[in-house]
Amino acid sequence: MNNKPEIIIYKTPDGQTKIDVHMQGETLWLTQAQIAELFERDISGVSRHIKNIFSEAELDPKSNLQNLQIANSDKPVVFYSLDVILAVGYRVKSK
Repeated sequence: MNNKPEIIIYKTPDGQTKIDVHMQGETLWLTQAQIAELFERDISGVSRHIKNIFSEAELDPKSNLQNLQIANSDKPVVFYSLDVILAVGYRVKSK
């Protein structure tokens, strides 16, 4: 198992959406802004879905959140696991 963080770039065939994906271990991690871009939704809607996912105990925040320091940021940025990304996708009825 590779625990060293990696960055993978996802780009749609039409080139309209490009997301830098943070891979660590066996899962990938995205910020709220990246999840919003992926599902073509507002950040506020994604934020509400994430809040509900955790408040309804669908997922445990301890194992599905990661605070990472990234370049050009004064404070750590919250990244969400693939499980959260999939749960949000289900809630927004993404294609």
